[in-house]
Amino acid sequence: MGYRVAIVGATGNVGREMLNILEEVEFPVDEIHAIASRKSKGVEVSFGDKTIKCQDIEQFDFSSVDIVLMSAGGAVSKEWSEKIGKAGPIVIDNSSAFRKDADVPLIVPEVNPDAIKDATKKNIIANPNCSTIQLVTALKPLHDAARIKRVVVSTYQSVSGAGKEGMDELWNQTKAIYGLGDARPKKFPKQIAFNVIPYIGSFLEDGSTDEEQKMSDETHKMLDPNIQVTVTCVRVPVFVGHSEAVNVEFDRPIAPDEARAILREAPGVLVIDKQEHDGYITPVDAAGEHAVYVSRIRKDPTVENGLNLWVVSDNLRKGAALNAIQIAQLLDETGVIKSSSGYRSITI
Repeated sequence: MGYRVAIVGATGNVGREMLNILEEVEFPVDEIHAIASRKSKGVEVSFGDKTIKCQDIEQFDFSSVDIVLMSAGGAVSKEWSEKIGKAGPIVIDNSSAFRKDADVPLIVPEVNPDAIKDATKKNIIANPNCSTIQLVTALKPLHDAARIKRVVVSTYQSVSGAGKEGMDELWNQTKAIYGLGDARPKKFPKQIAFNVIPYIGSFLEDGSTDEEQKMSDETHKMLDPNIQVTVTCVRVPVFVGHSEAVNVEFDRPIAPDEARAILREAPGVLVIDKQEHDGYITPVDAAGEHAVYVSRIRKDPTVENGLNLWVVSDNLRKGAALNAIQIAQLLDETGVIKSSSGYRSITI
């Protein structure tokens, strides 16, 4: 027997990716349920060669499932996740609602798998921010080898991070500009087509945004609270795939060749780093892939023990759906939940 799985937010970008990846990695699913708001009741989504109809979250009996993959936004998670956890299943939540909760583990399986031991405190596990996931996946093996003192990150985040509405806005604005149509912004505060927007989330009192604060807080919670982290998050006119320019300062010298060797052995990481005109990864290259890619590894001569990295990953996959399903695998592998079925682990 496999697991009984429910996906809340099954009609969204990440929800659909969760359905795709569950099938791709042959996760042992005995029953699959697509859950959405009442307005999406009856909408059909695909799971392998099957079509399933969405059920109303208000009417669904969550005590009838083992795992709930929650990807319906923070407001829905705040209303439902704790109630669902008390009903029995473990909730893997893709929103920011519980990431700071001391009783809720925040997990990237390649970074802090031991945190899974706290999964049953509230029966909720938080999936980190998409940009944080790829950052800490790349930093963890380097931090193990040479302690990281400070990280400066500039993100280049795709519009899919803002959901289907963000992708539609880029598409519609691009068509409008070429056709002399209406390119006024609706989802984003400024035009995103042929532009970049140095603002994601909402402003905080110190002038940073909550998206930037999330990356700092989550890096501290999962990797090391002593690392100094400063972040600037930027939305760019790319459909899928987040990129990050990362400057790292270590407590000892670490040469680019040593960093490459460490990262080549790291789980979930692929190094594509040749000093050639196409010897690096772009978001287009990473779209649809599972790995966190690292390129442009080079020394920073302006600080002691500094390196620069270029980190790219598919934000809908490793940045969201894939990481959530890897957490589900970790639940099984550690015996937090049990199934008699086998499956193949995701390998990069």
